[in-house]
Amino acid sequence: MIDYGQHSVLGIGVNAIDYEAAIDKIIVAAKSSQPMAVTALAVHGVMTGVLDREHFYRLNQFDLVCPDGQPVRWALNALHGKGFDGEKLPDRVYGPELTLRLCEAAAKQDVPIFLFGATEEMLSQFADNLSKRFDGLRVVGQRASAFRQVNAEERDELAAEITASGAQMCFVGLGCPRQEIFAYEMRSHLSMPLIAVGAAFAFHAGMLQQAPPWMQNNGLEWLFRLTREPTRLWRRYLYLNPAYVSLLTLQKLGLYRKSEADGKQPQEDLRFG
Repeated sequence: MIDYGQHSVLGIGVNAIDYEAAIDKIIVAAKSSQPMAVTALAVHGVMTGVLDREHFYRLNQFDLVCPDGQPVRWALNALHGKGFDGEKLPDRVYGPELTLRLCEAAAKQDVPIFLFGATEEMLSQFADNLSKRFDGLRVVGQRASAFRQVNAEERDELAAEITASGAQMCFVGLGCPRQEIFAYEMRSHLSMPLIAVGAAFAFHAGMLQQAPPWMQNNGLEWLFRLTREPTRLWRRYLYLNPAYVSLLTLQKLGLYRKSEADGKQPQEDLRFG
């Protein structure tokens, strides 16, 4: 079990942690009804925070920020690796894989889960696949996204629905940054871990193909996704990836010193319906 604490990647605190330690933290919080905001950030997630002061603030309030992408793990090792007891962080904590491992742990320890986000079709297929894969897993509720901004009353109704379901853990699949906004905003309304896992819903519902392992291991998952959705993703990857590498180089040289204090606390933001 590896947990080297939280360290700055372009000013955002990312946990240098492995799957085992992350799962342990989340399950402990779930069983003790502790509010917890969790996300797994790849390059796009990090850069979304870097380019938006309010989202930068949100991400730095999260209880657990896992290094989803290999480039984020590489950044932790390059910038902070000498402080990791002389070791390197050996693997990332990939959101879709974290989802499966958490569901396995939840099934074994009788931790009921709630699913929020995506469409009704995707949710139903996702829940069905999880239940078939993990004997004893209890999916006690699910709610699809309305794909619009909600109001405070609707937010409170959703929180009441999730609580009434008996869930002790809620997976959130809305895409970045809406899923992180949800976890940040709802943390004070729900006494359970809220885990933003992005494309895990689509992958495990069988509606989106994952990159082959060799591409994932070499930090090329972005390229695979770009070839599948070029119109939607080309700006994200062709602008943000070079900017990420450039800013990391400046941070390594001590010329980029963005810190948590550079964030701006947002007003209430309910862009997660």
